[in-house]
Amino acid sequence: MTVLLMRYGFEFRYYRRSFRQPLRTSHGLWNIREGIILKLTDEQGHIGLGEIAPIKLFGSESIRDALRFCRQLPGEIDASTLTAIPAALPACQFGFGSAWQLLTCPKPEPLEAPLSYSHLLPTGAAALQSWQPFWEQGDRTFKLKVGVASLKQELQQVEQLLYALPAGANVRLDANGGLNWNEACQWLQACDALNTATIPEARVEFIEQPLPPDQFEVMLKLNDQYETAIALDESVATIDQLEACYEQGWRGMVIVKAAIAGSPVRLQQFCQTANPDIVWSSVFETAIAQHFIKTRLIPSISRSSRAIGFGVRHWFADSALNQTNFEQLWQSL
Repeated sequence: MTVLLMRYGFEFRYYRRSFRQPLRTSHGLWNIREGIILKLTDEQGHIGLGEIAPIKLFGSESIRDALRFCRQLPGEIDASTLTAIPAALPACQFGFGSAWQLLTCPKPEPLEAPLSYSHLLPTGAAALQSWQPFWEQGDRTFKLKVGVASLKQELQQVEQLLYALPAGANVRLDANGGLNWNEACQWLQACDALNTATIPEARVEFIEQPLPPDQFEVMLKLNDQYETAIALDESVATIDQLEACYEQGWRGMVIVKAAIAGSPVRLQQFCQTANPDIVWSSVFETAIAQHFIKTRLIPSISRSSRAIGFGVRHWFADSALNQTNFEQLWQSL
């Protein structure tokens, strides 16, 4: 018996947007965010939008690879096309998978409490002047990139930020794998001391990915050696990596960047089974991917109260790709 698969109209559009100021990480400067918005249309005319937002430095495909994949597809596809996307294209898996879920899967029950946000602050002295608007809107978690200047300078800046923040604030430090063993130990020792002191009253919540992904065993030791927690980031960029670290014994926090992790269905299945300690994080995607992650993925997987790392809209000069009127967003591309 022949099984007829539902077919979907397929379109895609490339986008390119500039950061207000270059984003400085241990990998260097990031000036331009490139990505792809795709549209699937079912036989009844219903539309599902998805987003492909790769970051090659984190182990996903490049934007060139993603464009090449989209360009070779016909104007009509079916579900078999989605299941055939190779693991080497995790951002494509997410983009097509999220658009398909919007068309075919019922919306999960909403979260009981609204999501809180972690906001990425600029590096250096500018961080001391930029947290107030986010605090006033009710968010209490802030993120800072480290490993981009001298250790002494950055330790001083973090301490100044902790003293400037009100009681109840949390700071996340993201090294992007840019530290060595001695630097990581100095950071963790300093954070332990600050977190146990009466003053300041703000606290370091955790340090993201202090060492490169190939030093997994060392990070296991660090996580046991200090009170300040470590969260894996680059080490768990894709679902394959997330599963591998779990199998090797990691039970600490994991930063999940869903837009480059791979298939949303597979991510849901793993997280529902393993129940990892998830911190959801952005890859500077547009409102398209963020909407799916916040309204479909997170409610179906996680009831964590941790702030989600989606406080990044202020990093872009344009507003068109931040809007949630997706018809207008699509037309603006």
